[in-house]
Amino acid sequence: MNSFIGWIGGKKLLRKEIVSRFPEKFDRYVEVFGGAGWVLFQSEKHADMEVYNDYNSDLVNLYRCIKYHCQELQRELSYMLNSRELFDDFKAQYNARGMTDIQRAARFFMIIKSSYGCNARTYGCVKRDISVTVQYLSAIQERLSKVTIENKDFENLVKVYDKPDALFYLDPPYYGTEKYYQSQFTQDDHERLYAVLKDIKGKFILSYNDCEYVWNHYENFHIEAIERNNNLTARYSDKDKRYGEVIISNY
Repeated sequence: MNSFIGWIGGKKLLRKEIVSRFPEKFDRYVEVFGGAGWVLFQSEKHADMEVYNDYNSDLVNLYRCIKYHCQELQRELSYMLNSRELFDDFKAQYNARGMTDIQRAARFFMIIKSSYGCNARTYGCVKRDISVTVQYLSAIQERLSKVTIENKDFENLVKVYDKPDALFYLDPPYYGTEKYYQSQFTQDDHERLYAVLKDIKGKFILSYNDCEYVWNHYENFHIEAIERNNNLTARYSDKDKRYGEVIISNY
């Protein structure tokens, strides 16, 4: 199934490639940098135990409201339209005190869906039938029914769920592109990530951009270079048509 939102760095175009490289057996699946959850949603069930995590508390609140209060969220969204005026209003209202989690989740959902490239910053000027996606949230709720939803720093999350039978999928902010993400990710965070993964008990599969830093740091693991279509090719003819990424694993 498809995700219900877009997200910076989302793996819509690579999800099949990533899942095809999963090991044959694992009992717990942990998506560390969840984002739009394209890899999670690629399968009806990856393992008996599944965990979705993201450090962005607004995004996690949206996921939790879909899982536990889907009808109420859909009702809140039924009064909302895709317009520049409402987009600006939602951004201005978002940090206001007194809103419920459902009201906050609905506004965050609309900010993502109506923003340019789902960047949650600027209005996208794109025609969207929001009602279709709102109805689709019922299917997302069903998929999330047995998924544990966490809001942890990646290092803490890995330490909590790390077992020999675990598979971690990690899609961190790409090196050199951190400014495009809502949650800050620093040079120290890239170093922390490597330190955590080199001592992991379970298996991991990691997607990163194809650059010298990544190749040097993960040279002792299995690295596979892969290309995908550039998301912006359809909008800008001068963009490179292919974008280089790597898939790294410890198995």
